[in-house]
Amino acid sequence: MREEFAPTLPVDTHPPVARLNRFLSMAGITGAVLLLWLASGIGVPASLGRATDELQGLATIFLGIFIEALPFLLAGVLASAAIHVFVSAEHIRRLSPRSPVRAALLGTLLGLCFPVCECGAVPATRRLMSKGASPALGIAFLLAAPVVNPIVIASTWVAFSGRPEIVAARVGLTVVIAAIAALVVGRRATADALLMQSHHDHHDHHDHRHEGLGARVQALLSHAVAEFFEMGRYLVLGALIAAALQTVVPREALLAVGQGPVFAPIVMMALAFVLSICSTVDAFVALAFVNSFPTGALLAFLVFGPMVDIKSLLMYTATFQRPVVMRIVAVVAVLTLASAVAIDLVLG
Repeated sequence: MREEFAPTLPVDTHPPVARLNRFLSMAGITGAVLLLWLASGIGVPASLGRATDELQGLATIFLGIFIEALPFLLAGVLASAAIHVFVSAEHIRRLSPRSPVRAALLGTLLGLCFPVCECGAVPATRRLMSKGASPALGIAFLLAAPVVNPIVIASTWVAFSGRPEIVAARVGLTVVIAAIAALVVGRRATADALLMQSHHDHHDHHDHRHEGLGARVQALLSHAVAEFFEMGRYLVLGALIAAALQTVVPREALLAVGQGPVFAPIVMMALAFVLSICSTVDAFVALAFVNSFPTGALLAFLVFGPMVDIKSLLMYTATFQRPVVMRIVAVVAVLTLASAVAIDLVLG
């Protein structure tokens, strides 16, 4: 009999965590729908008219973040589904270097072949690791792909056309930090120990290569749609939280404390986390701070944000075990801050 295409929605092996994930994602979707309805003013009771005016700015920020990230999430789930359908686990294991160092370095460069931002890198990473790629390769790709890809490199070059050293420093720091973080977190670990268990993990061994093209296309679309809705709910929640924080926490309040070689990078990293903007356009936002912050702080914004922001952090927690996410964030934050401080001290 022909095998049915199994849904790819995750089933956490820890029921309380699974229930919390479902609650948070549904709360985010409900909140986003309510926000858009109130901000639109369509059918809103007169008693809530004041709320319509106040929430329009919040809705605009939310839609900006969501729409900006949506195409790259779609690219990521399509890449993930293509890996599942057209690439066997044997091929992944054979192509993945056995040396953790070489695997990490290869992972940092895979973004040149898969130009996805942080939202699209998460499903692709999960699929690679569940197919047999080494954890070092997967984590390095996860962290580096949002910057080390042709689209982001080109956008950074355009934004900082007068300072090509910024482009080189951004790519170089991203490669180094992603490789080190991958080695620290994934060198002695297995994919099973790092990933949350999902239904799709149990079906990755099915070989679609011997099926007809129509069946493979059907399988690709089935997996892509399921994974899109799975990751999309975390994108909605992350965009909603980021929009709310941008509304509640004035940007000027963060900038006011951003003085000195240590506090300036911390403020820019916090700003990158809160803004949660796509790596394809964040260079143009950083350009606005050229006259306010030193080079190291600008690089902290450009390197840390694509690796760790609100929406990507929520996707990480749906993909990796919680302690793994904490280690990834901690290593990336420490390395980014240390690099930024060193750069500013050297440059004076």
